[in-house]
Amino acid sequence: MTREIIFYKNYFIDFYLAQDSKVQEKIEYVFKLIRTVERVPEKFLKHIETTDGLYEIRIKHRGDIYRILCCFDEGRVVILFNAFQKKTQKTPKKEIEKGLKLKQGYFQNKKGGKS
Repeated sequence: MTREIIFYKNYFIDFYLAQDSKVQEKIEYVFKLIRTVERVPEKFLKHIETTDGLYEIRIKHRGDIYRILCCFDEGRVVILFNAFQKKTQKTPKKEIEKGLKLKQGYFQNKKGGKS
């Protein structure tokens, strides 16, 4: 059982490259879990309520909290959208809106044959 992780455009890559190596290692660890574990614990991957199929990958490192918004495509593919460092209890509404817009763009491009 493996999942594939795909980056939609370069929102996540830009975020990832801006992080220090320890944060990058933690992100890689969580990605490995997502790729290989059948039921990923909610601590690492959680559906965002009130959204249509948008999830957040949850990373915590030294008290800092990071989120990567994503969705599933065809069950085994995880599409990564925007990522950010979380500064408040709630996931910022503008980040969720951005994630939903990117998700919509991904599926429109896919339907049109472009990725």
